[in-house]
Amino acid sequence: MSLRSNDTAIDEIVASCNGDLRGAVRALLLINEHLEAELAKAYAAAADRSITERGSNILH
Repeated sequence: MSLRSNDTAIDEIVASCNGDLRGAVRALLLINEHLEAELAKAYAAAADRSITERGSNILH
């Protein structure tokens, strides 16, 4: 992202929180927490598939 688009995104986020900077930061932290949880699930699912695939090839 360019600096200009970052500034625009920040302005939009703050505006969506009615100018409340603490509210905007809180919303971003909650979104980040949610994304981190989703990423952890994706990594776990990928690891499970990898173990399953390797495990099924052991006897072949």
